[in-house]
Amino acid sequence: SSAFENNELSEKEIQQGEIFGIPTALLILLALFGAVVAAVVPLILAAISIVIALAATAIVGQIIPLVFFVTLMITMIGLAVGIDYALIVVSRFREELAKGRSKSRAIEITGSTANRTVFFSGMTVVLALLGMLIIPTNIFQSLGIGAILVVISAVCATLTLLPAVLSILGDKINFMRLPLVGRNLNKTNEGGDKRGFWDRTTQLVMRHPIISLFLAGGLMLGSAAPVVDLNTGFNGLDSLPKDLQVRQAFDLIEREFPGGFGSVAPVDIVIEGDLSDKSIANAIQDFMETISLNSIFAGTPSVQTNSDQDLAVITTFFAGAPASDPAVKIIDLLRNDYIPNSFGNVDANVYVTGQSAFNKDFFNTVDTYTIWVFAFVLGLSFLLLTVAFRSIVIPIKSIFLNLLSVGAAYGLLVLIFIHGYGADLLGFETSPSIEAWIPLFLFSVLFGLSMDYHVFLISRIRERFDLTNDNAESVAYGLRSTAGLITGAALIMVAVFSGFASGDLIGNQQVGFGLAIAIFLDATIVRSILVPSTMKLLGKWNWYLPPWLEWLPKVSVENSEIATEAKVN
Repeated sequence: SSAFENNELSEKEIQQGEIFGIPTALLILLALFGAVVAAVVPLILAAISIVIALAATAIVGQIIPLVFFVTLMITMIGLAVGIDYALIVVSRFREELAKGRSKSRAIEITGSTANRTVFFSGMTVVLALLGMLIIPTNIFQSLGIGAILVVISAVCATLTLLPAVLSILGDKINFMRLPLVGRNLNKTNEGGDKRGFWDRTTQLVMRHPIISLFLAGGLMLGSAAPVVDLNTGFNGLDSLPKDLQVRQAFDLIEREFPGGFGSVAPVDIVIEGDLSDKSIANAIQDFMETISLNSIFAGTPSVQTNSDQDLAVITTFFAGAPASDPAVKIIDLLRNDYIPNSFGNVDANVYVTGQSAFNKDFFNTVDTYTIWVFAFVLGLSFLLLTVAFRSIVIPIKSIFLNLLSVGAAYGLLVLIFIHGYGADLLGFETSPSIEAWIPLFLFSVLFGLSMDYHVFLISRIRERFDLTNDNAESVAYGLRSTAGLITGAALIMVAVFSGFASGDLIGNQQVGFGLAIAIFLDATIVRSILVPSTMKLLGKWNWYLPPWLEWLPKVSVENSEIATEAKVN
């Protein structure tokens, strides 16, 4: 019943997230582009990407069972990255048209610059998400497969369908321009506004790099500090909205039956062996007597056997929620003490199952594979960035800054959802734990998305540095020339993720808020303060590559010849 209502509520919250996220994203796109057609195109591309990903997931679901939550994840990630990637391409296409280029030439230059950026960024996100497939559990693999499929769909739609749409539209991409925001539609902004907000901010930060680094780093570390209280688990029926029937039934039983029998966790012990063997029968009897004498088990244990007399199931109950810490400890007690004591000397295989046992095994699996996921994602990111920027300093610094964003998101999740600070104000539920799958999922997704922006920004800085050999000017140029796109894309992602965080399911609230706050911090504090201050302090060391790595291939995120020609002409 609870699973059915969860699925129904998830479907409702997909629609609720879309109702909030899509109009907000449209308003941001209208403000950025100043024309209705240009603003609508990214939304259409995102919708197509989601439909394709859902269809691909349906096919994969015929082979591998996928959790229902994957549909919500596809919609949320699809809206965010689909709009993001189309925004980058449409923006570059309009910029080239504004320079007086023909439609075909504008599409060609866009393909050699913005399209390459989208492909590189998309593959960065996909590689980060591959880490989730390492974990041998249905939840992680389902979410990983769904997110990977929708990112690939978004990249493919942006690289193939979008150029075709732009070819059909041509100058009509600027059709239905808006007053005020649409008045500078045909003006270019190559290199950004040298007296704009981002340039002034960058110059201020680089004049006082140590103070800037100390203040911004302190704020991020302070946000991450509550992570020491991070407790993961699965939220039970008491975390569901109070208007659901299953929650009302749970509350009624809890209220009317003293001792809390509304929260009773069944535990099944499966014995595989020859039940006609007297030693096994005695062991079963001894085990049932042992658990009957322990007050932590509720009621009288029962035993069932199959017709072949080679399988028996003992069912007992623990008076507590299946996802609670005491219930998980009961599994340890059964597996480590009671079962070895009763069945240690008989020829039988004994297994403990049930919801509490699943929770225990899930937590153990996550603990075991966390280090491997971190090593895979961090290692791959390091290799990717080293090749892209021919530096070992940039990758190390980028990874550290991204970890800081993820850590801050974890800390704020704990502060709000576990400690309850600001939860009422934001309309969130509180809980003793963060859903067990969320921290690793957030790590993989956020690392991919944060690296996405970082690659876009650093590639502009590197390109300028190669031309001028002036580190400070290159950083200022990179920030002001990417400010509009990164700010717009980040605001859209924050809006989409916030839409899904506005639902009633606490898991959706936690993952939506975690994604939104991390993207917000990454696109503001990290980009505007930490990146320029650290690059100023490091100077030319930013681009240090050991001589023994000179053999690495020279890979450019954008086609440098086309990009240079586009700027010169």
